[in-house]
Amino acid sequence: MAQKIPATVVTGFLGAGKTTLIRHLVENANGKRIALIINEFGDLGVDGEILKGCGIEGCKDEDVVELSNGCICCTVAEDFLPAIQKLIDRGEAPDHIVIETSGLALPQPLVRAFNWPDIRTRVTVDGVVAVVDGPALSEGRFAANEAAVDAQREADDTIDHETPLSELFEDQLACADMVVVNKADLLGSAAAGMLTEKLRGEVRKGVSVLHSEMGVVDSAVLLGLGMGAEEDMAGRHEVHHHHHHDDDDDHDDHDDHDHEHAHGHDEFESFVVTRPEIADPAAFAEQVAEVIRTHDILRLKGFAAVSGKPMRLTVQAVGPRIDSYFDRPFAAEETRETRLVVIGQAGLDRLAIEKALAA
Repeated sequence: MAQKIPATVVTGFLGAGKTTLIRHLVENANGKRIALIINEFGDLGVDGEILKGCGIEGCKDEDVVELSNGCICCTVAEDFLPAIQKLIDRGEAPDHIVIETSGLALPQPLVRAFNWPDIRTRVTVDGVVAVVDGPALSEGRFAANEAAVDAQREADDTIDHETPLSELFEDQLACADMVVVNKADLLGSAAAGMLTEKLRGEVRKGVSVLHSEMGVVDSAVLLGLGMGAEEDMAGRHEVHHHHHHDDDDDHDDHDDHDHEHAHGHDEFESFVVTRPEIADPAAFAEQVAEVIRTHDILRLKGFAAVSGKPMRLTVQAVGPRIDSYFDRPFAAEETRETRLVVIGQAGLDRLAIEKALAA
């Protein structure tokens, strides 16, 4: 029994900044092996940028290429399943899979593909992240260059050319578990704030809307990397992340210092909530979903002990999407407890969240 590999789908129109966002993730992977699956439609030059950015020449369809920092890049023409299979069958499996799509077709079929028997036991859908072009959107356009998006669509005969862009855009928002409003620096904070509020009204309840400048979003927020919950509880006295002073009573002294460390800026914060065993995994998932919706939590991940079950329940949520599965038996020396890492934008109501998760 192993931890499943989380896979994040990144969607958004040409020019929204997906490539920049993904390149930033790969360059700041901090020792994690990220596998990229780049779904190249139409204009190869666009996604080719990231390959050049990683110093790769001639990355051909179906190729899996090692990047210098241990990440892997792979381009697929049509077929995701063989590509995913190839990635997870490698000697050193990736820590996270990032799949980039053009935003011209719905991510649903892709998300459904993860239910294939061979893959379902080894990969879990982390979430769907929609990247949107802030400045274009605030001017009532869906992409900086709508003509280029249309040209890309014409070149792709696997998709429906009739749907208006506005509808494709609504679909992206409807599928998203997290929305990143990119190029926010070009908008100014007032306009960015207004746009964010407007988008919050157009997504499912609990979906978080963030802004980014130049596609920079903390990898803990975007992929949950380094959030600490993947450390086995048995070993946690050795691997005590500096920003999880959950055993201290004097949180306040540490907080600013720790968040600086953890994120390099103070937009996001994370903390750990522990509680005893839970009785009913389904009810617990619903409880977690409710807390996420109420408190604007970006991500939550961790483990739960379920009464009467020897196996540990792994729980992870991105916005309102919750995934849980039993991954391995609790070890004899492990405390059978439930331990969740919560991450959100600075200013989370920690006490209320702790109380709501513990109840």
